[in-house]
Amino acid sequence: MSSRIELHVGQSTWALTVRPETVVELTRAPVTPPATGPRELVRAALEKPGGLDAPLRRALTSDDHVAVVLDERLPHVAELLAGVIEHIQSAGIDPAAVTVIVPPGGPGSPWVDDLPDEFADVHLETHDPEERKKLAYLATTKAGRRVYLNRTLVEADFTVVLTGRGYDPTFGYAGAEVAIFPALSDAETLVESVGRFSIEPPGPKPGAARTQAAEIGWLFGTPFYVQVIEGPGGTVQEVVAGLPESSAEGVRRQQARWHATVDERPDLVVAAISGPPERVDFLAVASAAAAAARVVRPGGRIAVLTDATPPLEEGAELLRQVEDPDEVGKLLSKRKPDDWPAAALWALAAGQANLFVASGWPTDVTEELFATPIASAAEVQRLIDAAERVLVIPDAHKTMVELS
Repeated sequence: MSSRIELHVGQSTWALTVRPETVVELTRAPVTPPATGPRELVRAALEKPGGLDAPLRRALTSDDHVAVVLDERLPHVAELLAGVIEHIQSAGIDPAAVTVIVPPGGPGSPWVDDLPDEFADVHLETHDPEERKKLAYLATTKAGRRVYLNRTLVEADFTVVLTGRGYDPTFGYAGAEVAIFPALSDAETLVESVGRFSIEPPGPKPGAARTQAAEIGWLFGTPFYVQVIEGPGGTVQEVVAGLPESSAEGVRRQQARWHATVDERPDLVVAAISGPPERVDFLAVASAAAAAARVVRPGGRIAVLTDATPPLEEGAELLRQVEDPDEVGKLLSKRKPDDWPAAALWALAAGQANLFVASGWPTDVTEELFATPIASAAEVQRLIDAAERVLVIPDAHKTMVELS
């Protein structure tokens, strides 16, 4: 008797069956879905933030100019942002005194049209790391680095950082302090930071890159972090808000939701990516492949499933030009493309196992990325039927899996 699995791929459900004796169990903490929506979760977090004995509004004055650093790739981004601006407005601050700053290379701010009409006067600024006039000197670190950040950010009276928590190959964890530095720094710093990455799970202590970001956050003053922990399928699980020391709690909640273990190495890992296709970029696909590569048997198989067609930038194009994934490392270090970490993760996964990919990419593109195209659930089923040990990872692009 086989067990039926309904696996969310994009916004569809793929029905698969796995023989119980072949299943490798994914062990993770049970999670209860939230009882309220994203805007209500933000409201509640701002009323009782970490590090403050009162709601956030008590730290604001009516003549403050507020900068809101925003991660545009958040699920339900307009609802979350509306909850933040609503709270700021409750301190007597006019929406016209609020500037939302987004990093470069985002999706183009389609969420603007979904904001309530009463927030129409909020300013929107896309950070330009190349424009020196839009940068300001902040301070010098203990190591002697002169730090330049977005001028609007530096000159604001108060800063709220609304970002998602997630695993990041460069910093260990995305969001909070790293959304300020290096995300809103100068072009040279952005190029320098992009080459630091690791396929290994983040350790209990922050690495050098995140430690530096935390130091610069301290030099910046007291940014207020609103950290969003995602749920399955592009939902919002919970929101953690507070002063810089709340960053550690955001990391803890991220781990509680998305860390998992297995007690043996499977020879097949099915790594699914759920949620709207517009939220799936090459880093998400590469992260799903890397999640599987950490635990798959060397030389085994990894099936990455998405219904998206993620754009391929310079690093991915370099992958398509080489004969072996091991060859791409030198090219990436020479060119320093923006998608270096994603391309490096993909190359490492391709060197660890045989990749199979369901996506919107044309067949020739998938094959040039060292993968075999998958066209249907039936083809995934054949891979499962041929495997001796099978691990299925839902939302693999968000999940950190380790061998216990």
